[in-house]
Amino acid sequence: MPIQVAIVEDNAGICEQLQHIIANTRDLACACVCRNADSALRRIPAVKPDVIVMDIQLPDGSGLECTSRLKRVLPDCSILMFTINEDPDAIVRALEAGASGYILKDTDATGIGNAIHEVYQHGVPLSRDVARKLVETFRRRPTARNVEDEPLTPREEEILLLLSKGLLYKEIADHLSIKHDTVGTHVKNIYRKLHVRTRTEAVMKYLR
Repeated sequence: MPIQVAIVEDNAGICEQLQHIIANTRDLACACVCRNADSALRRIPAVKPDVIVMDIQLPDGSGLECTSRLKRVLPDCSILMFTINEDPDAIVRALEAGASGYILKDTDATGIGNAIHEVYQHGVPLSRDVARKLVETFRRRPTARNVEDEPLTPREEEILLLLSKGLLYKEIADHLSIKHDTVGTHVKNIYRKLHVRTRTEAVMKYLR
């Protein structure tokens, strides 16, 4: 059964491009196309897609608000923001609204297909430029955590960033030249320190 993908995008040309990419990517199928927030809120809950590709700026409202409302009625659906907006604050707001990934509209067809697969598999796909801006955000501002939260070690912060890019444990282990089991131990410590259960929750909490 292919992954069912809904598109929320007001630009007709971009809609066609996304439909073409989905149709030509393995295991993907287009469930519906919505050109504004009102249409998305009316149609998508009935379709119950696996993934929603969501623009941030819609003609009748914010894609962030649309994301938040859809996530309340479709908690198991993964939402991938698809936008030209590279503002780190917008990225954080999107994750807080319930998005599980954030990619830019200049992402190539392969990257878009991969991001849909990643977000469906509970990864947190981020465009390279988006990931870079998040790194800059990490470095510029202090992280607001509860007093009872333990600070992350530099290695744990590094692994959390790689998790935010959707990398698997094996890929992280290869990237850092450490053992797979060591990555698992670090991730357990990250979740424990941040009081979360998933990588999306961990990224969201760390960015706040």
